[in-house]
Amino acid sequence: MNLKELSTLLGLSQTTVSRALNGFPEVKEATRRRVMEAAALHNYAPNRRAKSLATGRSMSIGHVIPISSKHEMVNPVFADFIAGAGETYSNAGYDMVLSVVRDEDEEKAYRDMASKGSVDGIILHGPRENDPRLKLLSNIGLPFVVHGRAGDDTSAYSWLDINNGRSFERATNLLLDLGHRRIALLNGLEYMDFARRRRLGYEAALRTRGIAPDPDLRDSNEMTEQNGFRLTTALLAAPNPPTAILVSSYISAIGVRRAISVSGQTIGKDVSVVTHDDDLSYLRNGDDIPTFTATQSSVREAGRRCAEMLLELIQSPQTAPIQELWETKLVLGQSTGPLKMRA
Repeated sequence: MNLKELSTLLGLSQTTVSRALNGFPEVKEATRRRVMEAAALHNYAPNRRAKSLATGRSMSIGHVIPISSKHEMVNPVFADFIAGAGETYSNAGYDMVLSVVRDEDEEKAYRDMASKGSVDGIILHGPRENDPRLKLLSNIGLPFVVHGRAGDDTSAYSWLDINNGRSFERATNLLLDLGHRRIALLNGLEYMDFARRRRLGYEAALRTRGIAPDPDLRDSNEMTEQNGFRLTTALLAAPNPPTAILVSSYISAIGVRRAISVSGQTIGKDVSVVTHDDDLSYLRNGDDIPTFTATQSSVREAGRRCAEMLLELIQSPQTAPIQELWETKLVLGQSTGPLKMRA
């Protein structure tokens, strides 16, 4: 069935039917429902190109991903974010444009998307402190939402973030309450905003208890299983090793667990571990009982919500910036226990 046939069936003009299907606010709600029900009953799907011409929009959302091996976006956590966002786009009739570029070509990619009109908005990933991309996107004029925050930039832009500082402060306090004093931090790359905030939360908890942060117990690196293993192996071989480790990624924590096992020790008894868990659909933190004690927040849900926010900004350009800060859950698992006194 095409638009003309659906319009004839309903006794409405093609313009009214098109506007009802495309969410124009001037269409009465009763008419919109009638049109949507008929479209569903007769398996009518609007032509994407026609819809773009009718609305003046590309009906696409852009994601630009640098391919540098040192970039956090190589982390497979990104796949769950995209799955959540993609579901929202699909339900709203939007496509996703994923552009993978060299780091030095990232700015050009945003400018090309804007000049060609190939997308209606952008999701910005991996924000850094004082991120120049905020000013660039504001100048270009494309609506955008940041997954995370760009340091202490107070300019008005839309973002969704988890409370990384508070999250790691709570995690550190849990380990301190269990008696641990030598607590290591295996962090992400600290030019990334989330990692910087996590370190500050960890250090704030230590200082509140009168413990000076030890730089020998802290590392900032790509969050991979191999790095988790390598860094933990070195820490445990030191003359005065940590009794607990705070980890910024569930993927890294798997390597941490492997290193503890190879050293002949037991996680949760000899060495306690708390990790951040993005609640990945393909890599669960245990079944009934969590494997790791973790600060937890679903990155898939973050993808869905960022997409919703961006579509709202596209539909209503005068909407004030949308800013949301989510708290994480602290989930107790099998990887933590009280300080074990060493002989």
